[in-house]
Amino acid sequence: MKPVRFAVIGIDHNHIFGQVNCLVEAGAEFAGFHAEQDDHLVAEFSNKFAQAQRFDDPRRGLEDPAIDLIVTAAIPDQRASIAIQAMLAGKDVMTDKPGMTTLEDLAQLRRVQAETGRIFSVLYSEHFENRATVRAGELVAAGAIGKVVSTAGFGPHRMRPDGRPDWFFERKRYGGILTDIASHQCEQFLFFTGVESAEILSASVANRAHGRWPGVQDTGDIHLATPEATGFIRVDWFTPEGLSTWGDGRLFITGTEGMIELRKYVDIAGRSGGDHLFLTDAKGVTHMDCSDVPLPYGSQLVADIRNRTQTAMPQSRCFAAMELALRAQAKAEGAAHV
Repeated sequence: MKPVRFAVIGIDHNHIFGQVNCLVEAGAEFAGFHAEQDDHLVAEFSNKFAQAQRFDDPRRGLEDPAIDLIVTAAIPDQRASIAIQAMLAGKDVMTDKPGMTTLEDLAQLRRVQAETGRIFSVLYSEHFENRATVRAGELVAAGAIGKVVSTAGFGPHRMRPDGRPDWFFERKRYGGILTDIASHQCEQFLFFTGVESAEILSASVANRAHGRWPGVQDTGDIHLATPEATGFIRVDWFTPEGLSTWGDGRLFITGTEGMIELRKYVDIAGRSGGDHLFLTDAKGVTHMDCSDVPLPYGSQLVADIRNRTQTAMPQSRCFAAMELALRAQAKAEGAAHV
């Protein structure tokens, strides 16, 4: 079978390594990449993926009829434009989160995707590249905790501002903390509750401790509701240097017959590694090491490109998660008069 071929346009976030790895491991062929800048991230990327040619012009990827998929981790406010160009050129798209930074871009992406029939996929890595989250999805689907009635997702991150590019500190470029980080938790709320829309009861953002950079939002939260479930999301840039990883990401899923807690990247209670899942039901409490759980997103996306299916993620949920994050961002900034 002819391999799915892909090209990268835009290397501005290190999530690009996970994006490319999941495709290569699924048997896709990495044809080449274009990056506007020459910095340590691009140099590291070039060394790791030496098999891929560097294009001097992004049109070489967009116009090559042998390339099926365009992958991007460009600066967030550039991703919608790259994706639209790719879909109009007959390519499918996989982008880092956030997939776009404005509701206007979202509307245009939805229109172009519907008109072209191409796949627009956001790699929400805190779901699709986290083995404990994948396993939790399997357990919920199997009825292990009954019907999900609430979720609470926490996404703390470490800032380390000295190593960040200029765009990281510009609100217009990164989209705001809820658009950026909380899009992960918005997608997980939709996934675990099985819905495609929710009411935003409240949302807030603030710059609590980084006045040197007025464009930074270092904390944010969202309260969501559907007729049958509620969700709470909290994200920030306050991970202490003493933690062994960039953030103690957690997810709590409450069902009518049990509950699941995920400690995605570290267990501060002392267990080594990440991918910890705790299931509590009528029988007791079970700890599951999910470090060997397969990650299906890459192979499913490759199959979707071949078969024109939606097994990696329904197109509607991909857009709905970003709509929730963008609407929450707008609500928070309206309330704060930002």
